[in-house]
Amino acid sequence: MARMKGVIVVNTERCKGCSLCVVACPQQVIALAPKKVNVHGYPYVEPAAPEKCTGCASCGVVCPDGCITVFRKKVED
Repeated sequence: MARMKGVIVVNTERCKGCSLCVVACPQQVIALAPKKVNVHGYPYVEPAAPEKCTGCASCGVVCPDGCITVFRKKVED
């Protein structure tokens, strides 16, 4: 049976570090980047455990600024 593998891409320049995606992620893939800020001075999120991503897109749905794009792919076992 095929399972889904996901990859998230974060537009760090638009991210304001609200952390809604961090809370929404059931696999705990996303975290605030430690001691990093974007050109606007906001802390931003990044994939902390990208291998855990299932491509559910919860993070992209809750992002108020549309900073997260989720790609999904079927992976054969």
